[in-house]
Amino acid sequence: MKWEKTITTEQEYEIALERLSTIFDANPDSAEGMEAELLVTLIEKYEKEHYPISLPDPIDAIKDTMERKGLKDKDLIPAIGSKTTVSLVLNRKRPMKVEMVRKLSALLGLSVNLLIQPYTLVDKQEKINH
Repeated sequence: MKWEKTITTEQEYEIALERLSTIFDANPDSAEGMEAELLVTLIEKYEKEHYPISLPDPIDAIKDTMERKGLKDKDLIPAIGSKTTVSLVLNRKRPMKVEMVRKLSALLGLSVNLLIQPYTLVDKQEKINH
């Protein structure tokens, strides 16, 4: 198949994946190597449009990062405030303020874009949009 246009259907996507698996290890300077590079670009474009990856829930991301780094709730006090406020935020009873997002980003190494994602508060059952 000639790759003269972007991949627009699932069938074309499957064909492109199959072809790429066949020529993946080709010499980059060969015709097949150049075709493989083109296929990677076309496949990535199709996947970005048809299989987007959404960012995780901010509170879940904070908790996962804390667990991975061996942090306790008290370790978030410098970023969030008091022990009570940390508990309220982690239990989805109080929304994060912009300053908390900035400080948590620096403290935990999480992107601000991840931390500002909408999330649901427990008591109000409403999504928080920053």
